[in-house]
Amino acid sequence: MKISYNWLKQFIKLDWDAQKTGELLTDLGLEVEGIDSYQSVKGGLEGIIVGHILTCEKHENADKLKVTTVDLGTGEPVQIVCGAANVAAGQKVPVATVGTTLYDDKGEAWTIKKGKIRGEVSHGMICAEDELGLGSSHDGIMVLDADIPAGTLASKIFDIENDQIFEIGLTPNRADAMSHWGTARDLKAGLIQQEINLELITPSVSNFRVENRLHKIDIDVKNPALAPRYCGVTISDIKVTESPKWLQHRLKAIGILPKNNVVDVTNYVLHELGQPLHAFDAQQIQGNKIIVKTLDTGTKFTTLDEVERELHEEDLMICDAEKPLCIAGVFGGLESGVTEKTTSIFLESAYFNPVSIRKSAKRHGLNTDASFRFERGIDPNITEYALKRATLLIQELAGGVVTSDIADLYPKKIEDFQVFLSFENTAKLIGEELPAETIKRILTSLEIKVNNVTESGLGLTIPAYRNDVQREADVIEEILRVYGYNNIKFTQKLNASISNIDKFADHTIQNTIAGQLVGQGFFEIMTNSLTTPNSIKLSEQLNDEQSVRMLNPLSNDLSVMRQSILFSGLEAVSYNINRKRADLKLFEFGKTYHQYGDERVEQKHLNLLVTGNKNEERWTEASQQTNFFILKGVVSSILERLGINASRITPINSDVFSEGIAFSIGKKRLVELGVIKKSVLKNFSINQEVLHADFNWDLLTEFVRHTAVKYHPIAKYPAVRRDFALLLDQKVTFDEIYTIANQTEKKLLKQVNLFDVYEGKNLPKGKKSYAVSFTLQDENKTLTDKQIDKIMNKLQHNFETKLEAELR
Repeated sequence: MKISYNWLKQFIKLDWDAQKTGELLTDLGLEVEGIDSYQSVKGGLEGIIVGHILTCEKHENADKLKVTTVDLGTGEPVQIVCGAANVAAGQKVPVATVGTTLYDDKGEAWTIKKGKIRGEVSHGMICAEDELGLGSSHDGIMVLDADIPAGTLASKIFDIENDQIFEIGLTPNRADAMSHWGTARDLKAGLIQQEINLELITPSVSNFRVENRLHKIDIDVKNPALAPRYCGVTISDIKVTESPKWLQHRLKAIGILPKNNVVDVTNYVLHELGQPLHAFDAQQIQGNKIIVKTLDTGTKFTTLDEVERELHEEDLMICDAEKPLCIAGVFGGLESGVTEKTTSIFLESAYFNPVSIRKSAKRHGLNTDASFRFERGIDPNITEYALKRATLLIQELAGGVVTSDIADLYPKKIEDFQVFLSFENTAKLIGEELPAETIKRILTSLEIKVNNVTESGLGLTIPAYRNDVQREADVIEEILRVYGYNNIKFTQKLNASISNIDKFADHTIQNTIAGQLVGQGFFEIMTNSLTTPNSIKLSEQLNDEQSVRMLNPLSNDLSVMRQSILFSGLEAVSYNINRKRADLKLFEFGKTYHQYGDERVEQKHLNLLVTGNKNEERWTEASQQTNFFILKGVVSSILERLGINASRITPINSDVFSEGIAFSIGKKRLVELGVIKKSVLKNFSINQEVLHADFNWDLLTEFVRHTAVKYHPIAKYPAVRRDFALLLDQKVTFDEIYTIANQTEKKLLKQVNLFDVYEGKNLPKGKKSYAVSFTLQDENKTLTDKQIDKIMNKLQHNFETKLEAELR
């Protein structure tokens, strides 16, 4: 939001420099993000002085040039070469002296230099009005009043507007400050706190009067809930022309392009008081009637920008007896706008429902100064006052007479807010006990009425325009910002309370594991819970009937909630690989969403994705490719960190994994991990191996909470490991090897691990090689070679007979 300092000073006569005022505004919560300079004439005519032409002779070497001597008030005339046809001796003219900066019509700067023109020295330039930015004429040089003394600064004889513009980063809740008047109100409150009491000057409307009632326009508000207050008046016999310079300067300073005197007045009052207005050409209003209502969906309406729009049934419209004229509070219509031919207007001032305006503006992709204010909530009590203010300005600038009474439809008054402020709570939230008189003074300066005072607090009435102050906490915030955050003292005593934190709380466990994963080189990702309906085609385990669908999707690609956390993670992997980051360790805590009949269920997961090299390339060591067992070690470390002994490790069959295992306790599966199938990766344009681990986080945290820590003696006798390299058919899975091994030896076989898979060259067609380890241990004695060989022979025999395996 832009605020003109000159304009602001019309409300409060402050002699501070802009920087100091900006600092106070920032302290008050109206953060000044920057202060820019505005000049109605770029450069401010600096270096331009009035010269008196003493002589004017024809240039000897150029037919169209003249050689002049000019008195610049210094006592020593200078020679200037000029090409203007109207230059003559005796004239008073504006002269750009050597070193002066001028600007062309594109705003590009150029500097006047001493030089020679066709052999004659020239000390400056006699200027035309367009060269100075004072007009558009270039017919000849400007000839000034003969009474102006030579040497007078041009900036003293021309009306140059120099201003400082505050760029305020206004928060959405501060609708009351979206005007120069609102900003001045806050500024006054801040000055009172500094014991500077300046009067807040408001424009007078006492001269408003109705000349006749010859042009009455009836108003019918069909839905008062959408338009709680609606005012209007007609003004006839106006003349639409260009606005005076002072008004144009005010609007240009804050970035608004002037249009004509009527429209400019509505924009001026909007930024002066914060009340949006709209002027209709009264001759375009059929039936002398204004109807505020909604229209059917699909109704066509052409706005001022010449775009035909389709209306929605909830769009509030300003209509006449036959057609729509304006989208209420958002944008005017093309046919009813004010033009040079307009001679009478209907001037509207209203308070519209903020939610309705916000929806219409967003629906049509329109963001206007009016909608910006309406959708945040303006002051419902200045509607008529702003209408009178604008009417008087229009009469001043465009002539005309008021030809109707002000129609003010306000069936249900918007009441002020009643709040009780506790002194105890105020001290508690501020951190310092402020004197009651200080609190009362601050509240009064903010136009908050103190109804009653008790020992415990104050009964307050908050004006309706402060729709952001409806609770006790809001009032305390107002007190604090005016009192000054910087004025709150630090105490020497530090108080702290010890809270009872559940060590098994979800976020506590999550932070523990996240910290461990980061320490192992993982990066956390957060992916979108919305996905495409086609994602269920990537796995037979997903069911279309279990999809949770969005009622108002942003697009078809984001129309359902995900049933699997894997695929959104693979999108992140693909995104990174396509940007030359192929070595990845990613983790995500996220949810999946399921529709089970009439019940919707959320399930939380921890998703790990690993691909590429384990470590960055180094000249001291070769790169090591990430493999299944590296991820398995990470999974084991997480379970170990949580104190969970998932002793049951079983192979799994999945249409997502080419090889995979699961960690379980009883029949409850905690983690699934494995190598993702190439057919799945192909859907994400990934051409390298990706490993994935999916933790059932809800089940995991449940076990952490209820699993007691168990201790057992470390085995006294050593475990023995033996390995087999088995040549197998491609269709044989590790699950079959695992099952046969455990059936063969149930007592002494403690663990079966697959630690290498080879499907490359030098193998017969249709074959693959598995390297499998077997861990044997007797807890009561040391195993002998004879026992070990007997078990391994039985395993070999069973693999050969049941799987047609061969030892390599």
